[in-house]
Amino acid sequence: MGRLWHFILALSCFSVVLSSDFGGTSRNPHSLHMNVDAKLGTAVRGSGRHSVQKRSADDQGDTCKGLQDYNSQLSNNTHTSKFNDLSGSVALAWIGDGTGVVLALTTFQMPIFMLRFGQSKLYRSQDFGKTFTDITDLINNTFISTEFGIAIGPENSGKVILTGDVSGSSESRIFLSNDFGRSFNSLDLPFNPRMQIMYNPENSNVLVAISVKNDLWISEDFAKTWKKIYSTVCVVKWGEDNTLFFSTTLNGSCYDRGQLVLMKSLDYGKNLKKIAEKIYSFGIGGRFLFASVMTGTGMMRMIHVSTDQGEEWNMAQLPPVGHEQFYSILAANDEMVFMHVDEPGDTGFGTIYVSDDRGMVYSKSLERHLYTATGGDNDFTNVTSLRGVFMTSILSEDSSVQTVVTFDQGGEWVPLKKPENSQCDSTAKDKNKCSLHIHASYSMSMKLNVPVLPLTEPNALGLIIAHGSVGDAISVLTPDIYVSDDGGYTWLRALKGPHHYAILDSGGLLVAVEHNPTVPISQIKFSTDEGQCWHEYTFTKEPIYFTGLASEPGAHSMNVSIWGYKDSLLNQYWVSVTIDFKELLTRDCSDNDYVQWLAHSDDISDPNDGCMLGYKEHFLRLKKDSVCWNGRDYVVTKQPTPCLCTLDDYLCDFGYYRQENSSECLEQLELKGHDLEFCIHGKKEHLQTNGYRKIPGDKCEGGVNPERKVIDMRKKCVSDLLEPQLQTGEEEKSNHSAFIIVVVIGVLLISCVAAVLFVKKYVCGGRFLVHRYSVLQHNAEANGIDGLDEPLDISGVGHPKTSFHEDSDEDLLE
Repeated sequence: MGRLWHFILALSCFSVVLSSDFGGTSRNPHSLHMNVDAKLGTAVRGSGRHSVQKRSADDQGDTCKGLQDYNSQLSNNTHTSKFNDLSGSVALAWIGDGTGVVLALTTFQMPIFMLRFGQSKLYRSQDFGKTFTDITDLINNTFISTEFGIAIGPENSGKVILTGDVSGSSESRIFLSNDFGRSFNSLDLPFNPRMQIMYNPENSNVLVAISVKNDLWISEDFAKTWKKIYSTVCVVKWGEDNTLFFSTTLNGSCYDRGQLVLMKSLDYGKNLKKIAEKIYSFGIGGRFLFASVMTGTGMMRMIHVSTDQGEEWNMAQLPPVGHEQFYSILAANDEMVFMHVDEPGDTGFGTIYVSDDRGMVYSKSLERHLYTATGGDNDFTNVTSLRGVFMTSILSEDSSVQTVVTFDQGGEWVPLKKPENSQCDSTAKDKNKCSLHIHASYSMSMKLNVPVLPLTEPNALGLIIAHGSVGDAISVLTPDIYVSDDGGYTWLRALKGPHHYAILDSGGLLVAVEHNPTVPISQIKFSTDEGQCWHEYTFTKEPIYFTGLASEPGAHSMNVSIWGYKDSLLNQYWVSVTIDFKELLTRDCSDNDYVQWLAHSDDISDPNDGCMLGYKEHFLRLKKDSVCWNGRDYVVTKQPTPCLCTLDDYLCDFGYYRQENSSECLEQLELKGHDLEFCIHGKKEHLQTNGYRKIPGDKCEGGVNPERKVIDMRKKCVSDLLEPQLQTGEEEKSNHSAFIIVVVIGVLLISCVAAVLFVKKYVCGGRFLVHRYSVLQHNAEANGIDGLDEPLDISGVGHPKTSFHEDSDEDLLE
């Protein structure tokens, strides 16, 4: 949906929530079926073959001396804004990338008996939040919906839609701007939306929305005119090439999961095509379209996948799930998919599988993956600052929560190393098994003192900032701030206690504010050396109750806003303090300020070091002691070099697994000698393999290259999602008796496949108002996921959730 720079602060009695909102999409998926692959006796496989010791870019010693006498520069570039209204919440929306335009919508609500009284005020800034102008008169003092009131257009379209709350009316009033909020026009909708109006990511003039009556409406002229294109629509999503997907029901109830129909349109609803039936949920990840489909018995569900927008479906090789289980797409791009499959029963964990490049064949990646049933909280994090790196939490046998990381896109998971400058937590039972554990969504759901999620940015090479604890599991004690500058291989304890933080200037500047809701604050901390040395700056003489940091998404900006409120005996009001750090970094970075760095390596001179997913990547990155400005136009400079293929460039194929501390794939004993069959393009294929398949996205050349032979058996299988029936091969022309024989054979084959799946399932095989900053949109964009699964919502409330993966008991594909 483009880059919708939209963050929300919700204040109740001046407690605040800061979150991101991007037009009806959500970041939650669910998945399905398994492929009996890398069999794990424990939750973590491997011994840590990638053992980088430290970042090899530079060791500059004490970098704290690189910045002196900064108070006067920052004082001259600190700007304070006061909002003298009775607002209980503030919603911030960045319009465009690099435009400096920010909208601030303040909202005050008070229930009176059966009625709700509300007031909204709208402010606009065009200098990155340094000054604001009251433009409430442009919206005629209309109360704007707090659930999904602001919709920002994709990229730099300059479009804004504000949805008004018209009490007691079947219609809604919206305010439209196509000039970055300088002016607004009001229009009355012919319906009352139950979700945020969604932009077409490829044409911002085209909008869709679902009404509270579950009708699907579309506009092709930026909301001037609307057309109802379908009734009883449950979920709608935009796909590639202007394709519109939506699920509907034949019996009028979206609650009848498993009986939904999936439709698509290539021409904005003028012509509709049914592409699947018996749908429980659907989702889009990368180039893949997924559908969770009920099996013939109606008791189990399986995932089907399409790479041609629903024209042809194939069954994913993942285990089926029952009514108490769910699937979740954790991450997806055009090359592969991370799938979570919930375990039977209320265990609070499941198994992560990674797909091949077709999204069909899956290898077991991680067992006992923590994914709770209450709220669907999990800690899966895509480390966007370094290729192939993901972090998450597992639930150990003793029910403790532990953090693991993969550096090779799910091939192997290992614990995080203990930072050298930290001690093992006092709660650790075994001091010899001390490692770093990262606090994320699960810790937030448990109401630990963790105000924000881990933060990474694609243009801040190798940087990760997160709350953590050091021990044999995640600790309930107060967490500290840890920073990694090499993508998670090594860590440094950077700050003591919980903080809010942000990355500025592509990693050249880090800022943090201590989290203490009960005590007013007046200082901000900042670092110009990736968290090794921190400076303090007093930004106000009158401390404020801090509620959150706000900076333009993308980590290019040099401005950061500190939001809070003043609480006096007679008055309470919002305060925003924006600091421009540009004058602090007095010069632009030159070539001499950068040093060459080899990712995934601890010795840049070793010709065999640093290979990951088949190639090395040399980067130019800023020296730690260089106090200079990367600039908004900074782009990551990288030089990829292919490597020779080794066994580490291959996953274990279907029916094979790796033993711990080994790269060799061994055949699973329970499947030895059995055919490995599955449906592809309506035919049955028999795989003959020595147990290896290349990791999706791996670019290695030459070296070890295990052969894989595919023989087409010209059999039949069930894979039609419209009218499930036996599909014949092109050459099959048979009479009635032959057809009967084929049907019998087909039924037997299906029964055998179901039996194998059953065996594989059981052989291979919980569930604050405190300020919180959500990076939901960043994660969704980085993973290539557009509006992945969330629980079916027909309540009329379409507000985004703040955890990375939400509900538990539904397939997170919708």
